[in-house]
Amino acid sequence: MGELLRLLKKGNKSALLAGIVNAIIAIIKGATFILTGNVAMFAETMHSLGDAANQFFVFIGSALSKKTPTARFPNGFGRLVNLVLLGAVLIVGIMSFETIREGFRHILHPTESSGFILNVSVLGIAVMLEATVLYKAMKEIVYDEDIEVKGINILFQSFKRLRNAKPATKLVFMEDLVATGGGILAIIAVIISNFTSYHQAEGIASILIGLMMFFVVGKVFLDNAAGAIGEADEKMEDKIGSLVMRDPDVKDIQGINVIKEGEDFHVEIEIEIEPTLTVAVADDIKDRLEKKILTEKGITDVLIEFDEDDGLLNWKK
Repeated sequence: MGELLRLLKKGNKSALLAGIVNAIIAIIKGATFILTGNVAMFAETMHSLGDAANQFFVFIGSALSKKTPTARFPNGFGRLVNLVLLGAVLIVGIMSFETIREGFRHILHPTESSGFILNVSVLGIAVMLEATVLYKAMKEIVYDEDIEVKGINILFQSFKRLRNAKPATKLVFMEDLVATGGGILAIIAVIISNFTSYHQAEGIASILIGLMMFFVVGKVFLDNAAGAIGEADEKMEDKIGSLVMRDPDVKDIQGINVIKEGEDFHVEIEIEIEPTLTVAVADDIKDRLEKKILTEKGITDVLIEFDEDDGLLNWKK
């Protein structure tokens, strides 16, 4: 129990915050839907429920992935977060299907909902809360890239660097981006339905929100399927390669692999050195390089192999 609590403290904070916020929002939206019968509100309730469940799964998965390697699992549990996310997207997929189905049902059999002020107020508060969580995820993406930006520039930089974000942070970002956009879309549909006779607007909004959720499902599934298999990170390979080549005793790099497992990186590198160096000197070089590489954020282990310098330069990056 003590180890579990220790691991949970290391879980992704953005996912935990997003899960709590979306759970509260889902309860409020659900109660509003029961009172008003608004289909757009039903879509948003399903959306928030799916997001909350997803993000709690992500928080737990990101925490358990920090578990120390064991004799049975010597490579650690980094890919566990990817496996959890693959399971979590199934929940959002089911919610998406129900949302789209309810939207089609309302278009075919439109009904007038009540509680205009209540619907708009709840959706407006939900949009503000979800936008706050989205902004926090944006800041985390930028922070992980070790760059300092302020104001509106955080928005642009977070989109630009989303590909390199941690799996859990990326999921929170995408889900709350869709949640914020879906909330605005639902508000527009409620306004149209209230001030015109076009009550099908709520059904159309429900379908569009469901399709947006399906987009998140597809994107998250593809990203985490690659992570679960073990995806090479070319950007980190270039960074580590440049760092190693700056060492005066390194003549060349024959090969380098940086495998991303969850939020962790595993580095395997083969370098060329002078054949006249002693084993003791080579061991000092190995220790020095390992220490430098392990200072890079996210790298958990390094495997260095040596070969004699063949006089040809292979590393040209």
